[in-house]
Amino acid sequence: MSAPMKEMTQSLIDTEDEVMLRDAARGFLSESSPVSALRANRDAGRAYDPALWAEMAQMGWTGVLVPEVAGGADMGHRAAGILAEEMGRTLAASPYLSTAVIAASVLRQAGPGAQGALESIAAGEAIYALALDEGPKFAPKATAMQAEKHGNAFRLSGVKAFVADGATAGRVLVLARTSGSAGDDAGLTLFDIDASRAGLSREQLSTIDSRDHARLIFDGVEATGDDIIGDLDNGFAALRPGLQAGQAALAAELTGLAGGAAAITLGYLKERKQFDRTIGSFQALQHRAAHLWSEIEVTASAIANAGRVLDHTPEDAELAVSLAKARAAQTAKLAVSEAVQMHGGIGMTDAFDIGFFMKRARVGAEWLGDYGYHAAVIAAARGF
Repeated sequence: MSAPMKEMTQSLIDTEDEVMLRDAARGFLSESSPVSALRANRDAGRAYDPALWAEMAQMGWTGVLVPEVAGGADMGHRAAGILAEEMGRTLAASPYLSTAVIAASVLRQAGPGAQGALESIAAGEAIYALALDEGPKFAPKATAMQAEKHGNAFRLSGVKAFVADGATAGRVLVLARTSGSAGDDAGLTLFDIDASRAGLSREQLSTIDSRDHARLIFDGVEATGDDIIGDLDNGFAALRPGLQAGQAALAAELTGLAGGAAAITLGYLKERKQFDRTIGSFQALQHRAAHLWSEIEVTASAIANAGRVLDHTPEDAELAVSLAKARAAQTAKLAVSEAVQMHGGIGMTDAFDIGFFMKRARVGAEWLGDYGYHAAVIAAARGF
């Protein structure tokens, strides 16, 4: 093995601390947030359990990407991905991605003025949402929402169509256009506003994954220069670290979801009998299970690589992150499809948990860019 290849392979192996973090997270989530907890949340009409979020904060998970000076653990993106992966394994619902990953990554670039917000995130007190999508697909540079200058302030008007954690968040990171027109790279500005601000209304959406998603309507919402994150007309640069962190962590969640679905399916294959034999003894099903395991392992390597690149050379992270998200979306799709098919007709019923994995996989594959979006990023980066 060549030296560069050996170095790359070693970089994908979890450190002792990361193994301990994974083991601790898996044990906690298996006990405190099994898949049955998602069913209970859904039946109770709530997107997540606030008590679980408080426990995550006590364990330092909400501060995984918050600097120590702001009360965080600052464990890095690889650690954030490990936590997200374990949450995906049990479908644990929380505002972790929107708040502890995306918002924290954006705000830590914003300078000393954002320290109070970071402290609130690390303490588990603040919940953020990212108001970005305006159409059916992820296309941040197509943002058309207007932020018109009005004296010393701005007035935001428009609609954000699919906002994760939008119904319960106390603060919203919103991308709006301060100049230019939809599709222009420049002219976008990122604002951090209070969700209770006058003129902002929220319509909760009913989504198949039973999570918190909302449609946000901005009707002349006032924002000042103090609400701007980064530079005026260059908001995408301020948003990029949060987007890449969120995409990498969401990819990790989808990979954990694939692993969780595969584990449930393997257990079923060992128990279900047909023709006086366990169906797991049939070679055709063994081949399909082995293929799925292989795909999950390859994708897990892409996830680990994305976290490492974000930690060490974030300026080079675009290709690694898009590769991770694209592979994770496809692997999760394969895992849930195989799981439902191998369960047979009962896989489509609400009585079995496996359907919850398929529903979350569908939503996760679309959020923050679907397979087609990230495949196009990879193709462009490779000169196609």
